[in-house]
Amino acid sequence: MYRLGHQGAALVVYAPLGLVLLLLGRPPVAVVGGAVSVALASLPDVDQRLPGVQHRGATHTLGFAVAVGIVLGAVGWLLGRGTGVGTAVEFAAVGFAVGTTAVVSHLLADVITPMGITPFWPVSDRHYTFGVCRADNTLANYALLGLGIALTVAVLAIAPR
Repeated sequence: MYRLGHQGAALVVYAPLGLVLLLLGRPPVAVVGGAVSVALASLPDVDQRLPGVQHRGATHTLGFAVAVGIVLGAVGWLLGRGTGVGTAVEFAAVGFAVGTTAVVSHLLADVITPMGITPFWPVSDRHYTFGVCRADNTLANYALLGLGIALTVAVLAIAPR
């Protein structure tokens, strides 16, 4: 998928976490988490700008998703540690969840294309694809974006004020 499709997929995957954060009374954390998720939506495609790195290779795996989650969890810990261990733990957990789900959303959007992904590499070379649409399908990209926006609006509509 292209950038807008990945951003929509990130919103779709982030919506449940955003809802939980809103229900827990953490609107600023929910908003920042959503923004970071959208910002990281295309991170796995950094492989296209790295010489010698195969597209949809290592950066399109669950291992990469966990690695990004760990990095964001560490950032969350560092940001929250000045206000106490409880905040540091909360920010670390949210950072890990946001980083991991942002990359997983990218993988989910790419698995519907004929090119597919190999998400369990290097443990398994098994390739997955649903072959629903090409990555450059404008309608599919805008449909994912629309679905992501619709779910975000729905979460905001049901969240307590």
